[in-house]
Amino acid sequence: MRTTTVSPWGLVLASHPGPTVVVTALATGLAIGVGSTPGTSLLVAGGVLTGQLSVGWSNDWLDAARDRAVGRAGKPVVSGLVSATALRTGALGAVVACAVLSVATGVAPGAAHLVAVASAWAYNLRLKATAVSWLPYAVSFSLLLLFVVLAQPGRPEPTWWGLLAAALLGVGAHLANVLPDLEDDRATGVRGFPHRLGRVRATGVALLALVAATAVVVLGPSAPPSGPALLGGGAAVVLAVLGAAVALARPRSVWPFRLSMAVAAVCVVLLVMAGPELVMVRSAVTP
Repeated sequence: MRTTTVSPWGLVLASHPGPTVVVTALATGLAIGVGSTPGTSLLVAGGVLTGQLSVGWSNDWLDAARDRAVGRAGKPVVSGLVSATALRTGALGAVVACAVLSVATGVAPGAAHLVAVASAWAYNLRLKATAVSWLPYAVSFSLLLLFVVLAQPGRPEPTWWGLLAAALLGVGAHLANVLPDLEDDRATGVRGFPHRLGRVRATGVALLALVAATAVVVLGPSAPPSGPALLGGGAAVVLAVLGAAVALARPRSVWPFRLSMAVAAVCVVLLVMAGPELVMVRSAVTP
């Protein structure tokens, strides 16, 4: 009976609800910030939510054997709340829903988002255990911004600095997100980029990437930085310094991870606040 278990709570836990909610909120906030209509914002939110569900469920489905091997009781498959078979079915169903909702915003934005989801699946399938485990995060986060902007009327383009900030945010989020599971991952043969760096260096690179992403958001627009943007940038630097100090003094403390997530949160807020500045302004051409 365990192989056919389907618990709603197990499905929620296996979706990696934290990242799923954060990424969906980021995309929805960006859509509203750049001026989406309510209908487009809902389509963006639905497309990103279903895409994230597919990524989370596929992760726990594909990692089920490894999670059991190290006894990760916090995983729904290991605790018996949901089966790997149910997660596979849910992941594939979510992909179909994601495709329908994404393409409903237009062929170009839909294609961009589906490539972003495919990149995340590539991470789950193979790339998480390689030295380029950071790459799918950089690609998917930048394509997420591209999806949101292309979904707008007239198919505008995102600014170069917006894409760069999103990519750096993705890299930093990847490195920070792996920190709590480094030992369990190593025990099952997963040696991605953070694992090769080691806990202290991975923390440092995560914080550097996140601070760099924040700096790009603050300094990228053509207009001088606003007061809130400068305040947020300063807060990110302070949090990063604290995170690095704790990582050096107490490498196994949970605080470097929490402080990294705090820097990421600051960057996300500033990115959403940038709003229309993320859209490239086309100069008028006179005949």
